[in-house]
This record gives sequence, C-alpha cells and structure tokens, in this order.
Amino acid sequence: MNAQQDTAPLDVAMVKAISLDLDDTLWPVWPTIRKAEAALLEWMHATVPATAAHWGTEGVAQTIREQIKAEHLDYAHDFTFLRTQMIARALTQAGDDPALAAQGFEVFITTRQQVDLYPEVEAALDALAARYRLIAVSNGNANVLQMPIGRFFSANLPAREAGVAKPHARIFNLAAERLGLANGAVLHVGDDTELDVLGAQQAGMQAVWLNRAQQPWNHAHPAPQQISNLQGLCKILGV
Repeated sequence: MNAQQDTAPLDVAMVKAISLDLDDTLWPVWPTIRKAEAALLEWMHATVPATAAHWGTEGVAQTIREQIKAEHLDYAHDFTFLRTQMIARALTQAGDDPALAAQGFEVFITTRQQVDLYPEVEAALDALAARYRLIAVSNGNANVLQMPIGRFFSANLPAREAGVAKPHARIFNLAAERLGLANGAVLHVGDDTELDVLGAQQAGMQAVWLNRAQQPWNHAHPAPQQISNLQGLCKILGV
C-alpha cells in the first residue's frame, strides 16, 4: 500500500500523554549493542580469559544464544534474563564460575545505557515534555530514566517489567494505567509498523510512525501519520 494513501486521522485534542519507543526511535540500536558486546568481551578477557577464548570461538556465541532462547521461550520478552543466561552458559562451558554472570551483565548493560541520540531528539523531548507527560515503552532493556534524557520522562516501561512485549496490548494498557489515563488519551510513537503502530492502535491508542528511512507502508490498515524525525512530532502537535 502506498504510504500516502488512506492516512488515518490524528485527533491532537485527545492527546494527553505520549509513549515513546526507544531503540531506533530515539537512538540507533545496533551501534549501541556492538559497543556493549565489546565491553562485555573486554571484561571477559580481563576477568575470565578462558570464557573470553571460548566466547570468541567462531559460532559459539550464536549457538549459546539460540540454545538459551529455545530453552526459555517464556522469557522471550526479557532480554536481561536471556543475556545473563547466555553469559552464565559461556562461563560454565569454559570452566569458570557461572555466578560471575551478574557481574558480566552489569558491564554489558552499563555500556548499553550509553547511547548516541539522533541529532534532534533532545530538543524535541524538551519541547514535548513541556506540554505532555512522556513514558518510555520498549521491548529492549535500556532504562531511559538512568540516562541524561530521563529528566523528560515520567516513567520507563520495559517488556521485562510488563511481562509481555509489544505488540501485546497488555504493555500498552499498563503504560496508560501508569499515566492514569484512558488508552485513547495516549499517543504512541515508534519506528516499527507492527510492534509500535499496529500494536498501539489495536490497544486503543493513537499512533504516529517515526519513519526515518521513508519506508513504504505495507499493511492493509490505513497508514498512520508519519514523521521522519522527532521534530516532526512537535510540528504535528504544535509544540
């Protein structure tokens, strides 16, 4: 479907708060993950060199990742649990103490929090937060409240805490509950058409698609309002 056809209307007057996705919405996620994985490997080399050698062997990390995911299907929404289990499995296989997994994960997540925002994000959040309460709703395990931009947010809701991941309605329902609002009063903004846009709409929220790469809208539902960066949201809302 052409992204410019059958655009769903946006009722700005209904919007009382905004929920925001994080990864690939406020910052590019993969450069951040690569830095975090490099920090984890550096910790392994310094603390558990046998595990570092094992982890660095071609195919080992991927095999462990797939094993952990297959063994813990009920934790598919909990990246913190899965990552910690991966580290523990590698430690065990290399003959090191699996109890060190918590320390290794702390190294990983500390770097995971050191994100490089898209250029317009901080100024846009400042403008939006002056009028609306903001809540972060993410399938990832970054905690925006622990970042400098956390001052703009009322709350952070990761999938791990909600018990489900987007596009499940429960995570959107919980976000609205924490804001003390009906779902229809919350506008969700994110980069993923299924997880963010359709998920939010099916939960009774309005949604705006942050489409930085100008991708086509390939769903049967009418295309939502689109923006190419977060300043576009400020323009739509008049802030």
